[in-house]
Amino acid sequence: MSQNRAKMESLIDDAKPAVFWSDRSDRPEPLPALSGPEDADLTIVGGGFSGLWAALLACTQDPGREVVVVEAQTCGFGASSRNGGFCDASLTHGFLNGLSHWPKEIGALERMGAENLDELIATCASHKIDAGIERTGSLSVATQEWQAEELLEYHELAAAHGIALDRLDTEEVRAQLNSGSFLSGLWDREGTAMVDPARLVWGLRRACLDLGARIFEHSPVRGTERQDREILVTTDAGVVSSPKVLVATNAWAEPVRAIRRYVVPIYDHVLMTEPLSSEQMALIGWGSRQGVSDSGNQFHYYRLTEDNRILWGGFDANYHRGNGMGPSYELRKESHTLVAGHFFDTFPQLEGLRFSHRWAGPIGTTSKFTAAFGTAHQGDLVWVAGYTGLGVGASRWGARTALDLLDNVVSERTELAMVRKKPMPFPPEPLRNPVIQFTRRQIAKADQNQGKQGAWLRLLGAFGVGFDS
Repeated sequence: MSQNRAKMESLIDDAKPAVFWSDRSDRPEPLPALSGPEDADLTIVGGGFSGLWAALLACTQDPGREVVVVEAQTCGFGASSRNGGFCDASLTHGFLNGLSHWPKEIGALERMGAENLDELIATCASHKIDAGIERTGSLSVATQEWQAEELLEYHELAAAHGIALDRLDTEEVRAQLNSGSFLSGLWDREGTAMVDPARLVWGLRRACLDLGARIFEHSPVRGTERQDREILVTTDAGVVSSPKVLVATNAWAEPVRAIRRYVVPIYDHVLMTEPLSSEQMALIGWGSRQGVSDSGNQFHYYRLTEDNRILWGGFDANYHRGNGMGPSYELRKESHTLVAGHFFDTFPQLEGLRFSHRWAGPIGTTSKFTAAFGTAHQGDLVWVAGYTGLGVGASRWGARTALDLLDNVVSERTELAMVRKKPMPFPPEPLRNPVIQFTRRQIAKADQNQGKQGAWLRLLGAFGVGFDS
């Protein structure tokens, strides 16, 4: 083992195996579990961003509507608290991905995404949700020449569609964030806000309760069945009866197993540093505090917290055979060690900085990298899942769209091809795992070959299937 790898492993061993955002003494007390029968007008399964936004919107639109939320763990337990807190305006996993799949609708999708971000921030203000929102924008950086060329092409294409991005040369990008790895960058000044995801979840939970929603935690749903005009949502200790059900479990497919055809759980690994000193901050700059990502197919994302820690995640995304999920996949030391080494490759001037927390969590992804929608029980149950890492913002839009579908409301959202047509399903196991693992290897190979895609990635692209880390 090299000396550097041993040093990284030591740093990982010292980091607390916990999600930084929710590892705090002021987190709210758990709510009671469902016990006995409940009646409602709308039952929402899942207390993450999608479920809580759906509850908030439903209660706001119709104050008399009785809404019940059932959550298997505690609100925000899954991806909603394990992410980097990038609240992006994009509904399509970025402009290029949206353009490739829905060129005729990309203008509307970009506009709706921008409106959704504005409305999300305004809603937090009106409900006094302190989510640490900083609308800093996002910075995409090139660390290799082929990435710089692709950023230039992206800048020109975005400009042709009326999207304003600031192009930064080497000196300018390093003035924003000082890393010798950076060759150029693009700064989207308006399209992203940094948030504290756990505080956003807790604020949404409180706002829903204030509006009269009933939320039951530690109530995993075991199944749904139709009984006359009602749908029964069954947990271990109780049943909720309602004419409408919205399932917002994302990477967790329960209780609609059909979701697994379109959504797979991909584990993402995250590190959080200890707070940087004023001297360390001076070494890196970062005065504008943008969210940052580099531009490979396998990419890192990073940001500052309110107390000047650096969150560092991404690159090593893992699928586990059979849609494997659970605590055993969350502390993969090999992955955390790998990305720790990349951190110091990017910021060698921060040698000696330690990591305070490390964690992982499943991202629900689809073959088009955007949310998918589906129905069951003659359309009286609607599900939405698969935000592929951009759910902090897009989940509000997804919840709003799912409510339209559930209430048979014809809207601009429900008429979109992205909503009406599901993405290509993933192959079933035992084929799913080898296909995904082979694709991961081809992605890494493309990055090592100046971004040039091999035959397999070109074939996937021809069928409209996305690939990314």
